[in-house]
Amino acid sequence: MSLRPLISIVDDDESVRESLPDLLTELGFTAQAFSSAEAFLESGDLNQTRCLILDIAMPSMSGPDLQRELTLRKHAIPIIFITAHSDENVRTLLLGKGTVECLFKPFSETSLLAAISVALQVN
Repeated sequence: MSLRPLISIVDDDESVRESLPDLLTELGFTAQAFSSAEAFLESGDLNQTRCLILDIAMPSMSGPDLQRELTLRKHAIPIIFITAHSDENVRTLLLGKGTVECLFKPFSETSLLAAISVALQVN
């Protein structure tokens, strides 16, 4: 069993699912990527996830929908939202609902690492 925190990534963009786990592994984390919110919910990684990096806009179940579902299931996983749509109103709304951070793509490694650091302190 790894002592490195598990960070789960949920994004329908294949390039994000391929690149972000590699980056997180290089930074010292364990990372697992999922193509949908449903796949994450059905995985065995739900209880081990210490931080969730979550795309806002996905087919079927959106990022905010998954956040609500986790709340209903009483899973308090710190969430960092990522999105290609720069909308400060959405960002403000999500931060008001307990989100750790909302990063606009493309985001820097530094801003991601800072958000993860905050998320891991929350958990």
